[in-house]
Amino acid sequence: MANNGDKYYINFFSPQGAFQKTEVGYIWIMLVIWALGTFGFQILLRMVQTNPQGESFLTHMKFLGFPFHYWWSGQFMIIVYILLCIWFNILIDALEDRHEKGDI
Repeated sequence: MANNGDKYYINFFSPQGAFQKTEVGYIWIMLVIWALGTFGFQILLRMVQTNPQGESFLTHMKFLGFPFHYWWSGQFMIIVYILLCIWFNILIDALEDRHEKGDI
C-alpha cells in the first residue's frame, strides 16, 4: 500500500490525472478488442453451429488452406495480439510526448 507522498501510486480502477486516465483508457480499448476477437468469435461459432458436434459454415470454410475457425484462433488472433502490442506502444509513446514524460 502506498502512502500519500508516493508520487508513483497508481490505481487501475481509479486513475488520477489526465495521463493515467488516458493510459487506462487505452488499456481498456486493447482488452475489449482482444476479448471480442477471442471470446466473441467462440460465441459466434456456438451460435451458428448446425449440429451437436459444433459444425457450421465457419468450420467447413477454408482460408489459406486451413479451416477458418482454426486459422482465426490459431493464427489470426496471434497477429492481432502482436499488432495490439505495437499499437499500444505507439499510443503510449505519443501520450508520454504530450505529457513530457518520455525518456530522459
